[in-house]
This record gives sequence, C-alpha cells and structure tokens, in this order.
Amino acid sequence: MASVTRDYYEVLSVEKTADGEEIKRAYRRMAMKYHPDRNPGDAEAEIKFKECAEAYEVLSDGQKRKIYDTHGHEGLKRGGGPATHDFRHMNVEDIFSMFNDIFGGGGRGGGFGHQGRGGPARGYDLETEVSITLEEVLSGVEKSVEFTRMDVCEKCGGSGAKAGTKPQKCPTCDGHGKVQQSGLGGMFRMVVGCPACGGRGQVVKEFCDACRGKGRVPRKRKIAVRIPPGIHDGQAVRVRGEGEPPPPEASAGGEGLRGDLHVVVRVQAHGRLRREGDHLVMEMPVNFAQAALGAEVVIRTLAGEQTVTIPRGTQHGTLFRVDGAGLPDLRNGVRGDLVVVASVEIPKKLTNEQEKHLRDYAATENLNVAPPKKGFFDSVRETLRGKA
Repeated sequence: MASVTRDYYEVLSVEKTADGEEIKRAYRRMAMKYHPDRNPGDAEAEIKFKECAEAYEVLSDGQKRKIYDTHGHEGLKRGGGPATHDFRHMNVEDIFSMFNDIFGGGGRGGGFGHQGRGGPARGYDLETEVSITLEEVLSGVEKSVEFTRMDVCEKCGGSGAKAGTKPQKCPTCDGHGKVQQSGLGGMFRMVVGCPACGGRGQVVKEFCDACRGKGRVPRKRKIAVRIPPGIHDGQAVRVRGEGEPPPPEASAGGEGLRGDLHVVVRVQAHGRLRREGDHLVMEMPVNFAQAALGAEVVIRTLAGEQTVTIPRGTQHGTLFRVDGAGLPDLRNGVRGDLVVVASVEIPKKLTNEQEKHLRDYAATENLNVAPPKKGFFDSVRETLRGKA
C-alpha cells in the first residue's frame, strides 16, 4: 500500500502563516521530542523524526515552500523537491548533517548527544520560556529561569555502574560500540550501533542505585538570564553550555561538551499600547470640545508622561507621531516612534447648562437636532391636562 505524506505544517504543528523563526523553533522541538537517542528502539519515533526533517527541509526554503503552498506534494515531485527522495528511507546521520545549522554544531553533535564530525561529543539543547512586560522590552531585564535537565550522576560519575564496580568491555562489539550488518543478500555491509551496549562499548553488570545504570539523573536548575532591550515576542536568547551533557555512549561515561539553553521570550499584551515592530500605537481619548477648540493633552508612555498638542478642528482618527517614544531596535538601540490615534469621545450625559449651550450652537448652524427630552413629571402633567 502506498504511503501517505502528511501536511508539512501539520507535521511541525505550525500555522501556514508561520515565519522562518517559528518554523525553526518548531522543528527543533519536534526533532528533540522524536530523536532516536531519546526513544531507543522506537521505530515510530524514528519515522516521525525523519518526517519532521522532511517538513523542515521544505518549509525553511522560500522557493520550495512557495511551490508546496501552491501545488502541494505533487508540485515538489515535479520540481525535484524532497518528495522525490523519501526521508523515511534515509540514514539518520545524513539528516543530521543536512540540518546541523539549526543546532549550532556538526553532524549529530549539533544539539544532540553525539560526537560531531571531527569534534567532541555534544549534548542536547534545551528550550524554555520566559514572560516579560512591554516596559521590560524598553529597558531590558534580568530574569530568573528555572528548568530541569539531565546531568551526570555524581554517585557513579556517569558510568552507570554500582559503586566499587566498573563497566566491562562489551563482548558483542569488542568495545567499539558499533557492529557490521549485511544487507541485500550480503552484497554490502553497513555499520550500526551495537544493540547489546547501546553504542557505549561497555556493559554494566551491576547498576548504580542512584541513576539505575543510565549514568544521568534529572536535576532542577535556576539561572539568571539577561534579556536585551528591544527583543520581540518569540525570539530566543541562547545561554551556551546550560543544556544537557551528551549521553554516556557518546562521551565514554564522562560529561563531554554540554548543549545550550534556548530561552524563548514571550511579551505580555499591554493594556494601552500595541506594538508594531519598534513602533508603538495607542488611542488618546479627546473630548469633543478639545477636538474643536484645540488643547494640550498629557499621555502616559512607557518612559513617563508626554504632552501632545491637539490643534483646533482635530477629527476622530487623526494620527500624531511622537518621535523616539517607541521601543529600541534590538541591534542598534535606536528607538522607534509612538503613534497616537485621536479618539474623539461624545459625552453620554449633559447637564442642563451644557445642553442649552449645545442647542444654542446648533441654532447658529441651523442644525436639526432632537427636541429636549421630557422629564417624568412633565409627562405626568401632560397626561393630566389631556384628561381635564
């Protein structure tokens, strides 16, 4: 039966409007979730891992994404896209080499727990979130971040062996961590991780009671992270070396090179201000008399109070620009502007004197306005006169 290729946006759990950064973060999350090292022996997880790689390879490429959005999978087949070389039949190592730019390393060392080509073993990258206010975007802020990561077991030093014992050389692979397998009737051989020792080259006879032979234990950690001024919602701050150590099979039981921690920033909605890039937009309530006669109106910005001059005859929806009262650019620190939208408000209730003045004004303009509203006792009097 022919296999069915799922929608790439569905695979990465993103909307079709997602930008490149959102797609990259989604792929990182999904790849780490279904990574074979975290799901040993799980064939379904490996299929999903390769499926995510295929989806990212298309959606991260502007031209291929345009073809896919217009013509779907068939368009990619005609155009020589990844649908012509099914990722599900590719070697996992090849997938890592294709996407190592996402994880900041070479081969499987980039963001995952293995040794990169010509480099030391590198651990997993981690991702967490932190919430900040718009005021904190303006000035920058230091936030305390708590997360849980796998660390080297202190009791066994990462070996997984019980105190007083040591791991022994694996008899299946003779300590190499890899074995050869034959394929297609012996026509070729391929090297795979040793199934007996999980690629470690060593086997543990008596497990450490703290980590149960895994060499790694979960540990909570709390660090301070500096969030720079001008950061946008969804952007991430990388904290190098705060990720996990590589798994024991990639680091001979030791710690090796740790991965990184990616702190994704979420900017809270503001009650009065809306962000547009580095600019801010806000509504400014203006009384109809102020709009007609002009006024000086004091508004509250992120940095304090600011006076805005309202000229005579200002209409509802008129825009006023306050230079440099927006948010700083993340790269150069130059602040954007504050755009103030005049919102002319009509009072719902008027005193007798206010209504009289308005009626006098309407008369000077020959305006047709509603007659004065009758009070309760006026209605009673008219009713009684009618019966008399």
